Amino acid sequence: MTSTDPLSPLGTIDAADLERLHTRLAGQAAAGGVLDVAYRTLDTTLGRLLLAATDAGLVRVAFATEDHDEVLARLAQRVSPRILRAPARLDRAARQVEEYLGGRRRAFDLPVDLRLATGFRREVLDHLPAIPFGRTESYAEVAAATGRPRAVRAVGTACATNPVPLVVPCHRVLRSDGSLGGYLGGPEIKRRLLELEQAA
Repeated sequence: MTSTDPLSPLGTIDAADLERLHTRLAGQAAAGGVLDVAYRTLDTTLGRLLLAATDAGLVRVAFATEDHDEVLARLAQRVSPRILRAPARLDRAARQVEEYLGGRRRAFDLPVDLRLATGFRREVLDHLPAIPFGRTESYAEVAAATGRPRAVRAVGTACATNPVPLVVPCHRVLRSDGSLGGYLGGPEIKRRLLELEQAA
């Protein structure tokens, strides 16, 4: 797309020039310490994902079924209003997500910022990476593993509000009868992720 608005102070600008300018501005913001949350979108077999990261690590993965604008607005409220689309900052995360969804990766090697989960929810999320690829645990088993065997419903809530699904594998937690249970991306995506891991 090219802008030919004669009133534009920038004159004629094509999409490549705009992207280069945006990349330079994102780099300057990061170097100047005024970029707290970087984000990008990624088209995947599960639909478009939003990835967002702080300096501490990946802070949010949002599915296409979520309102990405609303997700960014909540990040601005809960983390920092200094938020900017900076795709290069999330290249490593994007590559690992693509490798995982393509069946070429079994574990993520990414720093994760779990500041959006606190208390018992954080304890649950800390446990989930211990569930091996291709295996599952019940909500009751996760509750027992965190030292609170009666907190089965709270485990479900922690999984349903996991800010970094895929990377922190809440999809590996099922009901005691083997049925799927809830999932932020919806039951169909949860089923597809489990099938992906079982087929690998």
